[in-house]
Amino acid sequence: MASEPAVDLHVISDATGETATRVVEAVERQFPSLGIEVIRHPRISSIEDVQLAALRARGRPAVLVYTLVDSDYRAAMRSACKRYRLHYCDLLRGPMESVARVSGLQAKMEPGPQFALDSTYFQRVEAIEFAVQADDGVGPSRLLQADVVLVGVSRTSKTPLSIYLGYRGYKAANVPIVKGIEPPEQLWQVEPARVIGLTLEAERLAEIRQRRAAVMGGAHRDYASLSEIYEELEYADAIHRRLGCPVIEVSELAIEETAHRIALIVERRVEESRENARPQPIKR
Repeated sequence: MASEPAVDLHVISDATGETATRVVEAVERQFPSLGIEVIRHPRISSIEDVQLAALRARGRPAVLVYTLVDSDYRAAMRSACKRYRLHYCDLLRGPMESVARVSGLQAKMEPGPQFALDSTYFQRVEAIEFAVQADDGVGPSRLLQADVVLVGVSRTSKTPLSIYLGYRGYKAANVPIVKGIEPPEQLWQVEPARVIGLTLEAERLAEIRQRRAAVMGGAHRDYASLSEIYEELEYADAIHRRLGCPVIEVSELAIEETAHRIALIVERRVEESRENARPQPIKR
């Protein structure tokens, strides 16, 4: 039996490598049957570092994806890849040269800065800690301190969304909806504009739960039962209607896209709520 094809994707950067990593993750999603190993080489600071990164990929099925601002590093990378017969992709060269031609300006050629320990950084850390402490309905009193409250049945991405929103600086809490169990009373006290419902297609939810049940030893069959899931989703729909909250269908959305939508919806609804609460001028 032939083994599955595999490729090493090397992410090489003179900064954190986050830009190249996101591109690689998008590529990886397009090859679901391909065994891909992502190998990161951040903070490249010399031509020797460049050469070592290329040498590590030598002799293997590999693609080197890099965001190197320094032109000497880029030249060294191209040279090393050609020497070792490696495939490579320079993510910055084309866009930078095109913008320079159109604008008539030269790029400043400085690697991305390291994260500054400023108020924004500490706000993110605090928000991530909040998400962990307010996960899955723990500490319901924290719901009243949250910027966003996510409400949905099990396996609708509540936890990863809360953590990602925390990374973006939003204090996010989440509350699980369990059939037949009333949500905590604090949920009904949260400003409605800050509450977002999450849902998932029943068949997709069943697939996710079946994999989860297999990991748990298959002892929770009802958890992944399609008939049980339909009932749960109906109960969740009733809770969402009582809350009067918008509901996002997350079946086909990446975490980043869902979080972006949540942030936009909450900010708009909070602003509208404030506008409606302002005293209206007296008409004479």
